[in-house]
Amino acid sequence: MKTDVEIAAEFTPRPITEIASTLGVHEDDLLPYGRDLAKVSLAALGRPSAVTKRRKLVLISAITPTPAGEGKTTTTVGLGQAFTQLKESVCLALREPSLGPCMGVKGGAAGGGYSQVMPMDRINLHLTGDFHAITSANNLLASLIDNHLYFGNELQIDPRRIVWRRVMDLNDRSLRNIVLGLGGRIQGTPREGGFDITAASEVMAMLCLASDMDDLRARINRTLVAYDYAGNPIFAESLSATGAMMALLRDAMNPNLVQTFEGTPVLVHGGPFANIAHGCNSIVATKLAMHLAEWTLTEAGFGFDLGAEKFFDIKCRTAGLDPDGVVLVATIRALKMHGGKDKAELANPDAAAVEAGLPNLEKHIESVQKFGKPVVVALNRFASDTEEEIAIVRARCEQLGASFAESDHHGQGGKGAIELAKTVISSFGGEGVPKAAGLRPLYELEDSVVEKIRKVARAMYGARDVALTKAAEKDLKQIEALGFSNLPICIAKAPSSLSDDPALRGRPRDFEVGVRNIVINSGAGFLVVLTGDIMRMPGLPRVPLAHAIDVVDGKIVGME
Repeated sequence: MKTDVEIAAEFTPRPITEIASTLGVHEDDLLPYGRDLAKVSLAALGRPSAVTKRRKLVLISAITPTPAGEGKTTTTVGLGQAFTQLKESVCLALREPSLGPCMGVKGGAAGGGYSQVMPMDRINLHLTGDFHAITSANNLLASLIDNHLYFGNELQIDPRRIVWRRVMDLNDRSLRNIVLGLGGRIQGTPREGGFDITAASEVMAMLCLASDMDDLRARINRTLVAYDYAGNPIFAESLSATGAMMALLRDAMNPNLVQTFEGTPVLVHGGPFANIAHGCNSIVATKLAMHLAEWTLTEAGFGFDLGAEKFFDIKCRTAGLDPDGVVLVATIRALKMHGGKDKAELANPDAAAVEAGLPNLEKHIESVQKFGKPVVVALNRFASDTEEEIAIVRARCEQLGASFAESDHHGQGGKGAIELAKTVISSFGGEGVPKAAGLRPLYELEDSVVEKIRKVARAMYGARDVALTKAAEKDLKQIEALGFSNLPICIAKAPSSLSDDPALRGRPRDFEVGVRNIVINSGAGFLVVLTGDIMRMPGLPRVPLAHAIDVVDGKIVGME
């Protein structure tokens, strides 16, 4: 079997100008970065569009991830290629990969097999430098805070209550908690600090949720960074940080245009993780895709309980989006793992294990329906899947009112996803198919913070209730005192379980979600709810994927 890198080597790119032309991007709005990729100016949103039919937005999500893999991005790419083969007007809107997983345990995030986004190596490594711009803007603000302390501290910032952390786009557990300013008086003010991964930076969230440059500026201005000795909040605007941060982020605000293996246009922009951030690509990229094509296919990270919930409750609420439906990706292998099978035994037929794992799929189908949206279950098929196993999944989906389709896009590209594409079209937006009912968020912004957390925990995770630590209760009082209680919530939770315990597979029941802290992200416009032992700076595994990556004869090898 060929590796993704070997398949990618077969790819013959079309000039990015041709891809832009298929979307109707004006030449003045195309900002090339070489032959294979480009940025598209936000000015394109203000130009007339050739789209005359109703625009359809489809979210691709998945069941709870397992080490067996579900292939959400690969399915999104394959589905987009199938739309192209069916002569449908389509554009994908995806997130940018982070170097952390790429060098760590998860690998790249550009799809796989014959359903990849190209050029795969550039997308997975640096693309057009957006992550670097976000990292630099974040750390500029951090350095301005410490510089203010050094030169007299006119704002009376309490060094013990600085909440703005530095970031980097790599996994490094050693930097989670550090001491800054050691080495004597001229080295700065000693204080505790630390690093998060860039994907969890509030700057990343602000860029992804901003509607335009003016909105981004306003978000940076209102970003909470510290408290003074009297306990009053201090925002980025007081440090005169916004202008320089905007300069660093100017180009990064423009979405990146690339193509799939088969030439389907893709806008790749923004890359927050759904377990520790809101997990969606940028609003401007999604709106640009919808402006330029009749069908927009987008994804949200990890399982439906994480990225998709935030897509609906944060992104759609912020942007005024109302999707037409959800494609929920599942695999027989993952269902077997949720049914108790070991990863080494997944290739062996076991209908009973599939049956035992179905409750996880059932819960996610129910969760989609809570938002009032129709769902198509996409079975990402592997060679080891048996007809008996597939029939079990199909029958259960039909019982739950969910459409079902198999797809072999990994091995066949768009051709292998034709059945899935036709099912999506007939379910969500074909001729004569009415638009689905309006979006029903899980909570109202006027609900108390605890009630918002409780509603998500019960509806998405199946929890009995939530339990706040003393530290979280203290955070809650601060939030109420500052008037931020009406913000939406962004729950940071283990991605490998519906619960906050990563070891619990399947469909856990009768459990509480433990909330240890609630962090104000006033610039992003949400409250980050930290549950369980979730960390916003991942660590590397015992054998990082970075060990296998190299450059041979000028070509990058070893990248999954």
